[in-house]
Amino acid sequence: MTYSISARCPDTGAFGIAITSSSIAVAARCAWVGPLGTVVSQNVTDPALGPTGHALLRQGLGSPAVLSNLLLATPSPEWRQVGVIDRYGRVSWHSGAQALALSAVAEGAGCLALGNLLANTDVPGVMIKRFEATAGQVLAERLLSALEAGLAAGGETDDEHGAGLHVAHQFDWPVVDLRVDWHDEPITELRALWERYRPQQKDYIARALNPGAAPSF
Repeated sequence: MTYSISARCPDTGAFGIAITSSSIAVAARCAWVGPLGTVVSQNVTDPALGPTGHALLRQGLGSPAVLSNLLLATPSPEWRQVGVIDRYGRVSWHSGAQALALSAVAEGAGCLALGNLLANTDVPGVMIKRFEATAGQVLAERLLSALEAGLAAGGETDDEHGAGLHVAHQFDWPVVDLRVDWHDEPITELRALWERYRPQQKDYIARALNPGAAPSF
């Protein structure tokens, strides 16, 4: 009931996730970004995998070791889809035997798309192709564009209701953290939020770094 794309930007070193689902508030449970990598947990979600995975990334573990530890830690890993990208852009993933059909995975250089309850198994591959085709654009735009491509390719079998767009770069807090928890067209609504937030993003970062010189709104 969920599909997502995670990636590391090779130009800036930023990390991000775009995700959507027929479930409410999907981003709160499934998408975890930080300055050292990404962790995505979906299908039958174990939200503990996000904070645990980032703690392991902070210890210096790479994505293969992080994923291995997460699968040992979670009950019934056969029900989970889990993806990890580390600081070097290495990608590791698991899609359990009990992942909802149709499930599929596609991987590119520093990027990963996972999906379950999909309308067709082409959806993750389409997302990766769109992401790769938008090289040079800012990471959040590339991720959202890939999510839109997944929807256009069929998305999931149920109607999408929740979506999120998250980017972390340098700081412990995300520089983009936009969520649509319940909407009939959550990806369209997420696009509208991003277009509103995009021109102000640098100013909000400036407020944290140099509040006396940052603009007001």
